[in-house]
Amino acid sequence: MLVGYVSDERYIAIFDAGVEFERDGERVAVARSSPRGAIEAAIGPGRYRVTLVKPGFGSKSVEIAVDPATPHQFRLLSDTLLGYVWPKWVRSGERSEFRVHAVEPYRLSLWRYGRERELVKLLGWFDEHGPRAVMQITPDGDYTRTGVGWNTRGYGNPHLTQFVTGPERSGLYYLHAKTESGRFFSFPWVVAPAAPSAPIAVLASTNTWNAYNNFGGRSNYVNATHLPPTPIANARLDMVRYTAGGGYSEWGAPDDEYQPLSFERPEPGNHIPETVEATDPIEGRQTCHLAPAEWRLLAWLEREHFGYDLYSEHQLHTGLLDLDAYRVLILSTHPEYWSAAMYDRVKLWVLERGGRLLYLGGNGINCEVEFLDAATLRFKNYRGAGTGSVSFTDPDTGELRESRFHRTHESEANLLGVTTTESGIMTAAPYRVIDASHWAFAGTGLRAGDSFGTASLHERCPGGASGHETDKSSPSTPAHAVHLAKGLNPEDGGADIVTYETASGGAVFAVGSITWPAAVLVDPAVSRITANVLSRFLT
Repeated sequence: MLVGYVSDERYIAIFDAGVEFERDGERVAVARSSPRGAIEAAIGPGRYRVTLVKPGFGSKSVEIAVDPATPHQFRLLSDTLLGYVWPKWVRSGERSEFRVHAVEPYRLSLWRYGRERELVKLLGWFDEHGPRAVMQITPDGDYTRTGVGWNTRGYGNPHLTQFVTGPERSGLYYLHAKTESGRFFSFPWVVAPAAPSAPIAVLASTNTWNAYNNFGGRSNYVNATHLPPTPIANARLDMVRYTAGGGYSEWGAPDDEYQPLSFERPEPGNHIPETVEATDPIEGRQTCHLAPAEWRLLAWLEREHFGYDLYSEHQLHTGLLDLDAYRVLILSTHPEYWSAAMYDRVKLWVLERGGRLLYLGGNGINCEVEFLDAATLRFKNYRGAGTGSVSFTDPDTGELRESRFHRTHESEANLLGVTTTESGIMTAAPYRVIDASHWAFAGTGLRAGDSFGTASLHERCPGGASGHETDKSSPSTPAHAVHLAKGLNPEDGGADIVTYETASGGAVFAVGSITWPAAVLVDPAVSRITANVLSRFLT
């Protein structure tokens, strides 16, 4: 009978795993998994202890109830080096638990990522007496919904300290894990201040980090609603993203069909190699729009002597980030996924209480999310036909929606002044000046029609500060917004730089481009414009 399937942390089928079944302390069957990970054995229904072994993966034993109607999903973890902290965001003085998976002894250290990478302290060497005893074990089934629960499954020792305390200085921190054989993995930690300490608050796009994290086999872009019933043998042949007309085809289900995604997982997309500096190119497909790219903006702020406090998006959602304690809020790189509470807090602060917002990213506030708890997000993706267009006609009302956030709340252009469109996607280009008389261009020497923003550290979409994904003015843009510049991307796909002020003394400046933070350290005009706006907003 079919007992179940076995797959790895990417939900890829594991072939030829050895499987042993025990009952009442006696071995009753031995089997091997098929090319698609299927496990068949000559046993009947009931409870068994099952042991799975495969070279290159951590062996494990689990107690299960065998039922032919519901094949069990066994999950094995490969012999790699991974880690994360939980919680992934704290205030200074609060603790997080570090959770590392290694099959050999490793050294762990804490670093702060600002203008330079600064060693904060050595946390120690970690090992156990038994072989491979610091190995973690993932739960079976779909743990993208529940988290992996490391240090409770697999490795864990009450006599060894697995906690790290948030340093006094707010910022982006990374933990570096390095094994005896030289393997290296780094993972981020957002440390907010115990009390506001600077006039600028910067928001890390932690919701976006989770949305793009497919550790466990699901993200908001692959298997978005749920894992398929059998593991993947070939992605292009087996995954809905590729077999049903493109990734957006997964966004046609009603909201309540999308299974949540847990923050409580490693984030390989946020890994930064050991020797990389802030001024180095941003290598890789995912790193260019996640924490490694956001680090470049933080490095620029410190280079230009702008003091800031860093927060996670969950801390804005709960109100722990007190907007009224700051003069300026900065959004960076790719803040795509926001709760309605986050949006309403910021909008009221800007419109009614004089807050100043710098939107230095692209494809921002495009989809509403719900926090089911501090560790879990649900995404409201439904776009009707799922044609791939960012704007779409709502099948329930027949009205044109500028984004997923517009469908469930309102168009983000009401606050940001811009909204993303598909034109220009995955290209990059300089901007062209439209209103050279505006104070934002002071000291740049730029005139109307001149281009700027040619230099960039962004390697996925090289070519300029307008790129990767770009936002433009829309019917929801405030009528008094000033259009300062336009990206030169093909098919009229360049980002719009817009700014507007509010009656309360608030203001918004938006660049509408994911690649802007990748340019700010290396392009003089992008740096000067950003400094001009920030200096103005602070006064």
